[in-house]
Amino acid sequence: MSNLVQNLIKVTPNPNIPPLRSGDTVRVHNRIVEGDRERIQVFQGVVMRLSGSGANARFTVRRIAAHGVGVERTFFLASPRLEKVEVLRHAHVRRKQLYYLRGRSGKSARLRDKRFVKELAVEEKPAAEGDAQK
Repeated sequence: MSNLVQNLIKVTPNPNIPPLRSGDTVRVHNRIVEGDRERIQVFQGVVMRLSGSGANARFTVRRIAAHGVGVERTFFLASPRLEKVEVLRHAHVRRKQLYYLRGRSGKSARLRDKRFVKELAVEEKPAAEGDAQK
């Protein structure tokens, strides 16, 4: 029966959301409706977890608000309310769910940046006619 329900619900992924991983620092642009007005609210923080699949796929973002209070928000990946998601940084983490960040504050709550090594593109130069004869 669940396969029937899954086939009926066609989920179109939001094209404005790049691939995310735990530990990424993201800036989420979310559309908020207040009465008859609509505005975009930006929420910036660290992706703590990715969970669910299909229509229920969601990610949780945590940021530290005023006076050191942690705020977590969960966003659905297929939500049409998400205007866009920008990935600002990638962090090196060894866990999928970063719940240990809840108990930390200050410098101990920082995550180590992931370093990317750029491959040097070595272009093969065609041998000159004089070099080939030697």
